[in-house]
Amino acid sequence: MQAFFPAGFLAMPSRIDARVLRPSEREEALAHLRRNTKQNLFLLDLTERLGSSHAPGEMPTEIVCARRDGRVVGVAALRPSVVFDSAVSADVLDAFFPYLEALGMGLVKSAEPIVDLLWSRLSKRRGRQTVVDRIETTYALHGSDFETPRARPGVDVGRVARPDDLEQLVIAARESLREENRPDPFANDVRGFRRWVAGRVERARVVEADGELLFVAYADVQRRAGWLVQGVFTWKAARRRGYARAGMLDLCHEAFAAGADHVQLAVIDGNEAGRALYEGLGFKPFGKLRTILFT
Repeated sequence: MQAFFPAGFLAMPSRIDARVLRPSEREEALAHLRRNTKQNLFLLDLTERLGSSHAPGEMPTEIVCARRDGRVVGVAALRPSVVFDSAVSADVLDAFFPYLEALGMGLVKSAEPIVDLLWSRLSKRRGRQTVVDRIETTYALHGSDFETPRARPGVDVGRVARPDDLEQLVIAARESLREENRPDPFANDVRGFRRWVAGRVERARVVEADGELLFVAYADVQRRAGWLVQGVFTWKAARRRGYARAGMLDLCHEAFAAGADHVQLAVIDGNEAGRALYEGLGFKPFGKLRTILFT
């Protein structure tokens, strides 16, 4: 007997299910993210660290994974910040939404269209508001394009930060957040903020002169697929004197010497000094992000 199906039945898409990813399931999520390593670099790193110990002051990583018919179709981080994979579609976002809606507050940083869609839904919930809402351009410099010599007359060579740099790094991190119009971390949890900065010291690269730090940048992701640089800051008195360029040159040299394919970072739209610096070093734009700190 021939089976009868209603018109359009065979074309109906199967359901997408989302749940928290377990460490034992990490490899299938990583395989999905590696389809676009450059766009997914930060999320790749977070997913690989799932279940491992985290630095003092940092939240443990929490990842959700969406599947259709057992196949991974989307990956997103919930903590320490909200990050979506580059291929997330509207129906995958629907599957993630119950988890996102449950967040009391959060920092989301991902491709502009998906964040637009997320916030159009979250903002309809009573009391939801943004503390920070900005657009950023992502830049990358590939090793094959890095030809700038390291020699810089009159500027000290950068180095890896040390534990005794902590006090200056705390000041820099606080000032950087203020310049981004983000809440002052000293207003809520000074000790927690210090622990967070202390947990990142080994990722910090600095330039100093006469014992004073003048520039800092954090190599927060260090993979052969790419390095992700965040938290770039130059002390106000040291700006426009070549220290940021010197620090970034040293950091890029270190990354490529370690075998990294590229170095990437994001520049807030309107930061013309930052854009000029990175483009002058050979960085090229490859995407747009929207960053929202919401409550």
